[in-house]
Amino acid sequence: MTRQEVLEQTRTVIRDCFPDMLDVQLEEDTVINTETAIDSMGFVLVICKLEALFDVRIPERQWNRLSTLGDVVDAIYKRIK
Repeated sequence: MTRQEVLEQTRTVIRDCFPDMLDVQLEEDTVINTETAIDSMGFVLVICKLEALFDVRIPERQWNRLSTLGDVVDAIYKRIK
């Protein structure tokens, strides 16, 4: 799986969890907790869904370092390679 595929699937998961964001441009530099409608509980939901989708585990201690969409994609992609 390519990094671009991970990015697209991550965008899909976010939009599935938050239908209000269908029209929001989710770029790699989008800061998840300030530029989107995702709060901390929503972030946990997204991460858990991504972990299940990609069959990976992102340690909770690293979650606070994931601020942008690109950070999340990198964390997942690093674990599926």
